[in-house]
Amino acid sequence: MPNMPVFRQAKDSRLAAAVVVWILLFCSSAGAAEATPKHLTAAHAVILGIVEGVTEYLPVSSTGHLLITRDALGLGSDSHSPDSTASVETAAINAYIVCIQFGAILAILFVCFHRFKKIFNGVFHGDPEGRRLFGHLCLALLPAVVAGLLLADPIKTYLFGAFPVITGWFIGGAVILIVSIRFRRQQIDLHQGRRIEDMQASTALLIGLAQCIAMWPGMSRSLATILGAIFLGLSMEAAVEFSFLLGAVTLTAATGYDVVRHGREMLAMLELSSMALGLLFAFISAVVSVKWMIRYLNRYGLELFGFYRIALAIVTGIVYLF
Repeated sequence: MPNMPVFRQAKDSRLAAAVVVWILLFCSSAGAAEATPKHLTAAHAVILGIVEGVTEYLPVSSTGHLLITRDALGLGSDSHSPDSTASVETAAINAYIVCIQFGAILAILFVCFHRFKKIFNGVFHGDPEGRRLFGHLCLALLPAVVAGLLLADPIKTYLFGAFPVITGWFIGGAVILIVSIRFRRQQIDLHQGRRIEDMQASTALLIGLAQCIAMWPGMSRSLATILGAIFLGLSMEAAVEFSFLLGAVTLTAATGYDVVRHGREMLAMLELSSMALGLLFAFISAVVSVKWMIRYLNRYGLELFGFYRIALAIVTGIVYLF
């Protein structure tokens, strides 16, 4: 893997600037957060949409960023609060956070249109390559569906908080750096692995099992699936692309599930215009983020994200503690 130039190029400086802006937003808003969540405004929707789009497919955990941003904006409340109104409102906000992921789904449909076209031809017109890819995505999705149905409520009750997220950020960052150092020492060329077309059904299922690790907020679905795919022999390019495709399928399932469960609360509390704004900004920022990530990972690897996660965990932990 090539050595990583830390913020050497202008595009890396943009990521650094985004990190600084996010931290300043968090630090300035954390102290002002109230015990009772507020109604979602257009500004809230735009901020949440941008955070979702930028972080959804990066190996940094969009769920963690959204939960911390939610608290920073004063939209969170104690999940164990006896105030039923606050609980319903918080459930609606959490469901909204999941639903703006639909903007990120559309971004992947846009960026990877050729893959989804092949899948469509495979399902409806017998294209063997497309049918094979569709089957692999279904296999990879299966573990998350089972685990989600069994564990979704306990995870949201006990792990959707600041310190589980901070722990996930730190552990994920450490894993990235350890793996990157190992690959460099062993001189492993991540561009020489298998293509998506060469992937076996067992590989897809194992990547799906790796995705379940990301049910811990802060661990990152993209991180788990990309590293899992690389360890199973896929090239970096194939690992990233399959992670994107699986992410779109997984997010579609999660979004539909939350809409069915909390759709009424969302519609009663949240304005459709705010929801539309969140989706739009999630779509735009996800397209930009995904295109940048493809170029960056193919040249430099994952190390930058390891440093970012550890730094973010430390800064966010200090803000919450003090």
